[in-house]
Amino acid sequence: MIRNLINGFCMALADSVPGVSGGTVAFIMGFYDRFIGSIDDLVFGKGQRRKTALIYLMKLGMGWLIGMGIASTILGTMFTSHIYFISSVFIGFIAGAIPLVILEEKKQFKPRPLGLLFFAIGIGLVAAVTALNGGAGKAAMDLSVFNGAAAVKLFFIGMIAISAMFLPGISGSTLLLVFGAYIPVITAVHHLFALNFSYLPMTAVFGVGIICGAMSVVKVIRLCLERYRSQTLWFILGMMVGSFYAIVQGPTTLKVPQAPLSLSTFSAFACLIGVALVFAMQIAKGKKDNRPHETKKLGRNVGEMEN
Repeated sequence: MIRNLINGFCMALADSVPGVSGGTVAFIMGFYDRFIGSIDDLVFGKGQRRKTALIYLMKLGMGWLIGMGIASTILGTMFTSHIYFISSVFIGFIAGAIPLVILEEKKQFKPRPLGLLFFAIGIGLVAAVTALNGGAGKAAMDLSVFNGAAAVKLFFIGMIAISAMFLPGISGSTLLLVFGAYIPVITAVHHLFALNFSYLPMTAVFGVGIICGAMSVVKVIRLCLERYRSQTLWFILGMMVGSFYAIVQGPTTLKVPQAPLSLSTFSAFACLIGVALVFAMQIAKGKKDNRPHETKKLGRNVGEMEN
């Protein structure tokens, strides 16, 4: 129970940061396959599989809500005043994560022309999405007032953003920035936690979009991981490498755009903190793997409940 809460909490913190994906955290901490499989079982499974998936996702979801609530409260100020420090932390986070991911699935990362092609596609996809961020921070949506046209737009934004959050390397928050919805959504969540329910209708529309997006994408991801695991992992690795560019460009997406992260604004200390966070997650995962009757291989026993 506690472990699942922590997993969800860590995913939420990553999901709330443009340039970093909650899927990356799930991948590093070793529960990515189970997370994707549980959503698939909840939507398309039957009987005990659906019940098991529901219990697991409820635990994960509770941690996610707590993490997102905390993030939505503090992120606005932190992004404005400490954006380069935060960006440096996540540079270290991704840099520390990449070798661990390769070691975790080293049999799948044998150099192959097709794998390298998917690797390049992953990098290109993240770079292309990030390049669209140019004027994203200037767009504004008022989610405190219900508007039909804006609601339809927000629904599809939710679908696209949650699809990205499931993929390590592509940040759903970055896509929210692209569509000018990041600050409005974060603001709406903050007001809802403060019991300001004027934001509820539009936020609910966004939530329905998230649910529909989740239902449509998890089946594809699970199928790819089961049948085309090597190509999929190369693609994911490419997206993780591409996320360096997304993080470097993160300061340009603020409401008041700042210069991209550079050598002069980069913090080596913050980068080391990011690396340390990855290894802390790996240590926590190692303790879990050493418990009896639990798998040590990513992607096995996706539907089983933890003790």
